[in-house]
Amino acid sequence: MDPRFANDVYVIRRKVLKVLGAAFHIFDSAEQLCFYTELKAFKLKEDIRVFTGEDKQFELLRIQARQILDISAAYDVFDSQTGEKVGMLQRKGLKSMLRDEYTICDATDQPIGMIQEDSTALALLRRFFDLGSLLPQKYTATFGDQVVAQYKQNFNPFVLKVTVDFSPDTGRQFDRRLGVASAIVLNAIEGRQN
Repeated sequence: MDPRFANDVYVIRRKVLKVLGAAFHIFDSAEQLCFYTELKAFKLKEDIRVFTGEDKQFELLRIQARQILDISAAYDVFDSQTGEKVGMLQRKGLKSMLRDEYTICDATDQPIGMIQEDSTALALLRRFFDLGSLLPQKYTATFGDQVVAQYKQNFNPFVLKVTVDFSPDTGRQFDRRLGVASAIVLNAIEGRQN
């Protein structure tokens, strides 16, 4: 596995002044660039590629939606170097209309955990009163009752910046490739819908 996935903390920043689509830089805690990804505008079926840099010379991950415009969208995550399926993230359809929720699955699509937005009340305020930048999002990933990651959006009305912290996962149960992919899905897909 690429050493870029060995970190416990990452910071995701949306690229500023991108007119169509979105782009994200993902840094380690020392502010070294680890990953770069772009989302094309007007895509009906997501096919997200994660690279080591903006030059897009070396692809590390591929995140693919299974269907077009699906309320319970499933995103398969593949290691681009080996072709191996790492796992899958599945949005919990109608439940996610009120509060974002995803099931984390292993490579055989068996559920192993969950990612959930902080609270229903805050989620509703963000969605219905357009308070997304004033009420930063927070997600928690759990395997059973054990927290394995936290995703915290920093308060900044101009630039999306999210800290992803895997340090609660001392046993490294959560494959960091799947964890990084989940952070990208949360920021790219959910960020576009809220």
